[in-house]
Amino acid sequence: IVEVYMLVLTRKLGESIAIDDNIKIVVVQIKGKQVRLGIKAPSDTKIHREEVYQAIQEQNEEAAQTDISRISDLTEALKK
Repeated sequence: IVEVYMLVLTRKLGESIAIDDNIKIVVVQIKGKQVRLGIKAPSDTKIHREEVYQAIQEQNEEAAQTDISRISDLTEALKK
């Protein structure tokens, strides 16, 4: 079982948050209710907005199901 916690921090414009040794999140701009963040991370680190990440996960699940269906179809065809 993996326990997940949320750390809530307050940062001001220009301040940052460090994650491990190689990821840094910087508050770049605050405008009304929006906060613009800059993320410095290694180029092989995948960074997505949550809605994009969810869409990718859904597409991966659909592709996996399609692959399973195709394998089942091929298995049935080979049995005949």
